[in-house]
Amino acid sequence: MDRRKILKTISGAIPVSLSLSGCTGDDGDGGSEGADGTRDPRTTPSEPPATRTAVSTPGEGDAASVYVYRVEDEDDRRGAIEAVLDRFETDFAGRRVAVKANFNSADPFPASTHPGTLAALFGGIGAAADVVLAERSGMGDTRTVLEETGVLDLAEAKGVDVVVLDDLESDRWRREDSADSHWRDGFLFPEVFADADAVLQTCCLKTHRYGGHFSMSLKNSVGMVAETDPETDHDYMAELHGPDQRKKIAEVNAAYDPEFVVMDGLAGFATGGPARGERIEPGIVAASRDRIALDAVGVAVLRDYDARDAVADGPIFEQEQIARATELGLGVTSPDDVRVVPVNEAAEGIAETITERLRA
Repeated sequence: MDRRKILKTISGAIPVSLSLSGCTGDDGDGGSEGADGTRDPRTTPSEPPATRTAVSTPGEGDAASVYVYRVEDEDDRRGAIEAVLDRFETDFAGRRVAVKANFNSADPFPASTHPGTLAALFGGIGAAADVVLAERSGMGDTRTVLEETGVLDLAEAKGVDVVVLDDLESDRWRREDSADSHWRDGFLFPEVFADADAVLQTCCLKTHRYGGHFSMSLKNSVGMVAETDPETDHDYMAELHGPDQRKKIAEVNAAYDPEFVVMDGLAGFATGGPARGERIEPGIVAASRDRIALDAVGVAVLRDYDARDAVADGPIFEQEQIARATELGLGVTSPDDVRVVPVNEAAEGIAETITERLRA
């Protein structure tokens, strides 16, 4: 069935008929069983996270490369996004592309994705792709957040469908679990991402005062997980904020492999977060196929801007989100495997500084 027809059956999908235009702005394989011994129909066999192969060989164009562009003028945001996207040389024509941005709240950038960044990302995907933006806000009603931030209007203008994850029925979720998961009984992950030909993510650069320590690409993936189970009302977000929060954050990321992730670091929070904090302006855009490498670079940048508390403590690869992600084989396992690549001449200095911070 055509994906747009499927989307029209999903409560919360907002179909748009316009064409995408250019830019302007835990049992791993078998699943879980219910009390009556029946299998949860939403559970699908999946590769146990521990069997994934870590990417450990850095080089031009591979998953261990993090491309960094230094923006010297706010008006250059679009150019920066385009420049880093060009490094991946990905053709999305004819593909179903699911996008996850950062709209945890309606607070403006750097708490949320900048509209210019989202517009540039849509433009970079290209008009020949079938694109959907799927979101769940943790600090507000998702639909209201998307309205207040102008995302619904932007998506309509770009011909992009929008799915409000809170509104999905039970059969639109799949249970993700593994034997060594810190989640009590796994978590629900949406079909809109699981079935996409490509998943793209754009995250912010900020600290996280509610136990995550930092909120970048790994943490942003939590916004893909169901807040509550539509059938049992189990509260996954309450569970997340219990023991082993940072390990659970990493484990969510075993549910999918992104095509790439773009981090908007023109500004960020060095304390507080995720909605408000001490604003910094590193003036960079960074992108990678490897979430571990990208988040490690982000932590290095925060430290260069005197971030305090837990995010500033110890070697970067011992940060618990990153350490658990490396155990799961989700990407690089050492700072020596991260290659920071300056995209423009202005980024050469900060690329060198990031590399030094990574290996400190």
